[in-house]
Amino acid sequence: MTLPDPAAKLMSRIQTREARAGVIGLGYVGLPLAVTLVNAGYPVTGFDIDPAKIALISRAHSYIQAVTSDMLAGALATGRFSATADFAARLSECDVIVICVPTPLNAHREPDLRFVEETARSIAQSLRAGQLVILESTTWPGTTSSVLGPILEGTGLRAGTDFFLGYSPEREDPGNPQFSTSTIPKVVAGDGDAAQELVAAFYGAALARVVPVSSTATAEAVKITENIFRAVNIALVNELKIVYDAMGIDIWEVIEAAKTKPFGYMPFYPGPGLGGHCIPIDPFYLTWKSREYDLPTRFIELAGEINAAMPRHVVTRLAEALDRRQGKALSRARILLLGMAYKRNVPDLRESPALKLMELLEERGAEVSYHDPHLAEIPPTRNYGDYRGRRSVDLTPEAIAECDAVLIATDHDAVDYSLLRKAALVIDTRNVMARLGLQAATVVKA
Repeated sequence: MTLPDPAAKLMSRIQTREARAGVIGLGYVGLPLAVTLVNAGYPVTGFDIDPAKIALISRAHSYIQAVTSDMLAGALATGRFSATADFAARLSECDVIVICVPTPLNAHREPDLRFVEETARSIAQSLRAGQLVILESTTWPGTTSSVLGPILEGTGLRAGTDFFLGYSPEREDPGNPQFSTSTIPKVVAGDGDAAQELVAAFYGAALARVVPVSSTATAEAVKITENIFRAVNIALVNELKIVYDAMGIDIWEVIEAAKTKPFGYMPFYPGPGLGGHCIPIDPFYLTWKSREYDLPTRFIELAGEINAAMPRHVVTRLAEALDRRQGKALSRARILLLGMAYKRNVPDLRESPALKLMELLEERGAEVSYHDPHLAEIPPTRNYGDYRGRRSVDLTPEAIAECDAVLIATDHDAVDYSLLRKAALVIDTRNVMARLGLQAATVVKA
């Protein structure tokens, strides 16, 4: 197609890597994207409201596992990368603006788009003809066109004519060494044909593969679908775990045998609950949107209920094991929580079920400490502010001996699990002891 004049000029700048990219939100999504774009030859300005992040970046000190400090230093050394908190002065310089801000749930488990909306208003203050604005934050289908678009069009400029809108869901997988921002296929969509071509060209110059879809709503639905798929299947194995445990059957053995089938089966694994920014949150964006169409989302809501109930199930199993094996009430017990991060081998605490476990244990009167080789200190969290500053204890034979039970919430590789052979009781939610051949009579799977 023949692009309209503003789009044609921007396409030329994208193709020659003259287009300056602005990445708003320098967290787990934004910082890896910014460095990837720099490596592809784009000049990039990173934006964040947290001055501490800006200061760290300026010193080439990375706070994201996927971006090493050496990688960050390399990006800075090109002269094409800088970071700032000055939105008002610097956004107008950018030809392409990518929004990578959080989309949490509020207290009523409804979408909280205030970060997207505030960012859109910041962009609107300096929006100019010829800019491309792309949303990467996970949200309900229709957000780009019905929330982001109207805020930007409040300037008097028209999407598709003066400026251009796109959506491309982030697909980061923290801690996965097999994939990076540049190698994960990138779903892309634009609001209109011109925007579609611009978004595809922009990412196509930096990433190994782009996957165009027909509309921004479709692209938004892709990300929601990916995470609902995982949430529902994890809920299924969590429910099976409880049922099979009552039958005296080990769910982990069942899964290992089932996954030998070369077709028709994909393994998912149970755990103490869901963590991370995506799976515990994103499905509820669709359940909320579906109410507009008077349609139930029973599978999604049931999966949410099952997964949300898992921390309480684990604490109940722990209390039962203490009573049966030691004759001790949980209210008088000392518990060592092993692993605070939501996922193996990452320093990421977002929505971690370990926080809920700690809360439930302390509500029951237990004395709780934790060890996590990736989280020396609990940072500020949205829902668990009381734990800020609590520090990891050393995992030593003495520390283990002082506890009535060790609860494995996250199975980091950098933990010497052989030390747990001396523990009075081990509650294993990740099957790590059996997996390492350390199973013993003191180990209870939960």
